[in-house]
Amino acid sequence: MKAVGIIGYKKSGKTTLIVRLSQELSAIGYRVGILKHVSSSIDLPDNDTSKFRAHAPFVAAISSRESEILVQGRKRIEDILPYCNTDIVLVEGFKKEKTFPKIVCIRDQDEEKELFDGLQLFTASLKPSLSEYHILNDDHVKKMAAIAAERSFKLPNLNCGHCGYESCYELAMEIVKGNKSTENCVSLNPPISISVDGAEFPLNPFMSNLFKNSFLAMLSSLKGFKKGRIRIEIPYE
Repeated sequence: MKAVGIIGYKKSGKTTLIVRLSQELSAIGYRVGILKHVSSSIDLPDNDTSKFRAHAPFVAAISSRESEILVQGRKRIEDILPYCNTDIVLVEGFKKEKTFPKIVCIRDQDEEKELFDGLQLFTASLKPSLSEYHILNDDHVKKMAAIAAERSFKLPNLNCGHCGYESCYELAMEIVKGNKSTENCVSLNPPISISVDGAEFPLNPFMSNLFKNSFLAMLSSLKGFKKGRIRIEIPYE
């Protein structure tokens, strides 16, 4: 799954840009998800589902058209992304996250120094000529969407060090610069992969090799076993 952050201060055009990028990316065939950071509590309508959450740590509602899940407590982005059955996720806020590239929305050029962290793809603004792209310009939105589709990524935030860097942040900066790619992330390209209902769960190299060697040790003792691509499915409902 790919992700790109849209960061900036209040009234910088973040929400407007996310809506316009979502529309453009959807129009060219991408399934788009949106993940938003909220600084205060999450406001919900006064319905039965919102009332239930006062009494249970997990509440879900399912209808014929949509579903919603409410989970108490702060979760990491990595905890939420497995629920996103999309091609690309637009992440609003989360300025301190360091595992995906970012579009920086600015109100004046002084904000670049405060918001740039080495992961910025470009700047955008509601004011013409202030930034590289104008949020209200249709042609600029098309160009921004194309860049987001091509250059977005999400590293697993495991900081395993097997890519040669001490943290995912260091590798992410090199990817944004064009010096490296997600192929350099060992955890995203492991010798064994695990998914639950289609959602991939990244494994660090130690756990990946542990699973692989354990499975091979058991399977190799079976009559008729031979080398080849192995697929194991475990129903767990």
